[in-house]
Amino acid sequence: MGALEVLRFAVRGLTANKMRSALTTLGILIGVAAVILLVAVGEGTSRSITQNIQRLGANTLTVMQSFSGGGGGGRGGGGVFAGGVVAGPAQQQGGTGPRTQAKELTIEDARAMADASAAPSVKSVSPVVSASSQAATYQGASHSIAQLVGTYPTYFEASNKPVAKGSYFYNDDVTAARKIIVIGQTVADDLFGSVDPIGRQITITGVPFTVVGVLKPSGSSGFQDADDIAVAPLAAVQQSLTGYGPLGQIIVQAKSATAVDAAQSEITQILDQRHGITATATADYRILNQAQLQETVSATIGTFTVLLGAVAAISLLVGGIGITNIMLVTVTERTREIGIRKAIGAPRGAILGQFLAEATMLSLIGGLLGVTIGFIGSRFTIAGVQPVIVPTSIALALGVSVAIGLFFGSYPANRAAKLRPIEALRHE
Repeated sequence: MGALEVLRFAVRGLTANKMRSALTTLGILIGVAAVILLVAVGEGTSRSITQNIQRLGANTLTVMQSFSGGGGGGRGGGGVFAGGVVAGPAQQQGGTGPRTQAKELTIEDARAMADASAAPSVKSVSPVVSASSQAATYQGASHSIAQLVGTYPTYFEASNKPVAKGSYFYNDDVTAARKIIVIGQTVADDLFGSVDPIGRQITITGVPFTVVGVLKPSGSSGFQDADDIAVAPLAAVQQSLTGYGPLGQIIVQAKSATAVDAAQSEITQILDQRHGITATATADYRILNQAQLQETVSATIGTFTVLLGAVAAISLLVGGIGITNIMLVTVTERTREIGIRKAIGAPRGAILGQFLAEATMLSLIGGLLGVTIGFIGSRFTIAGVQPVIVPTSIALALGVSVAIGLFFGSYPANRAAKLRPIEALRHE
C-alpha cells in the first residue's frame, strides 16, 4: 500500500466525523494562536519599553528620591546660568511631618550638579516637578492632561522632546515665571482640533497659560500616551499649580554617551556630600542610568515573554491529549474495519501509517489555522500593546503542533496496528 493510498484512507477517516475532527483541530488551533499572540505581546511590550528608554537618550541620567516623608523642600528663585538651573537665594521650607536624616531633592541639589568644576562630565541639569491629570480647557473644549511638567529649557534636549511647531520657552521665561506652555500632540488635538494652537491661551485648573509650541509626536508607549503631556517653566508651575515642594526628579545630561559613567560618579559624590551620606548609610536618592536600565528591562521582559509562551504551550499540551482521546475513540469505533483490512492483507505498517497520518493532519491543520489567527490577532492592540510577531515563535509553535500529532497519535496508531484480525472481526 503506497503513501498516497494511506493518506486517502486517513482523509476518509477524518471526514467521516467532521464535527469531531473540527473540535479536535480547534484545541490545537487555540494553543498555537495563544503561543504566537502571547509571545508577540511580550515582544511588543519589550520594544515599547525600550523605545521609551531610548527617547531619553543614551547619555541621560535620572535622579529620583528613594524615600517618602522627611525633611524640607527647596524654594528657588533668581537668575539663570549655564546648565539650565535657576541660581539665586534659596529659602528652606520645613516639612510638616517628623524630621528624618533623609533629605529631599531640591533646587540647590540641581545647582550643585550643574557646577562645571564639581561635575565636568555633565552637560546640563534639568530639575523637574510634575502633576498628573490636570484639567485644561479652551473655548468649551476640555482635556485632562496626563502629565504636566515644570522644568527648564534644557529638559527638551535631555529628554529628546523636539518641538514640531512654534518654539520652546527660554531662560528668561523661567526667571520671570511666565505662564507659557509647550503641549503634546494629543493635548493639541483634543483642545484645538484643526485650529493652530500657537499663541492661544488655555486654562489649566483655572490658571491661564499661553501655548508657544507643540511637541513632535512620540506615539503611544504601551499603557500610556507619550503625547499626552505639557511642559511649562518650573517657576510658573510651582507658583500656580504644585507649590514650592521638593523636586520630583532631576534629569542630568552627560556630555557624551561615553561620559555617562563619569557623570554618574560625579553627581553621586555631590549628592552624598550634600545629603550627608556616608559609606555605611543608605542613600536617600537613586540614579537611573538609561543603558543599565535598558539592559535590566530587556532581561526582565525576556523572562516575561518566555513565561507567557510557556503558559500558552500548556494549551498545546491539552490539545495533544485531546488528539490521543479522539484517536483512541476512533480506533475503538473502527476495530471491525481494521480487522477486515488486515484479513485481506493490509500490512501492519499501513494501519500504523493511516492513524498516524490522521493524527498528524489534525494537528497540522490546527497549527496552520492557529498561525493564521495569530497573524490576524497581531494586527490589533492588546491591553494597550501593539503585538510584534516573532518568526521563531511561528516555526516553534507549528513544529510543536506537528510533533504533538505524531507523539500523541502514536499510541492509538500502535494499538490499532497490533490488533489481531480474528479478534477485530469479532468486535461488535
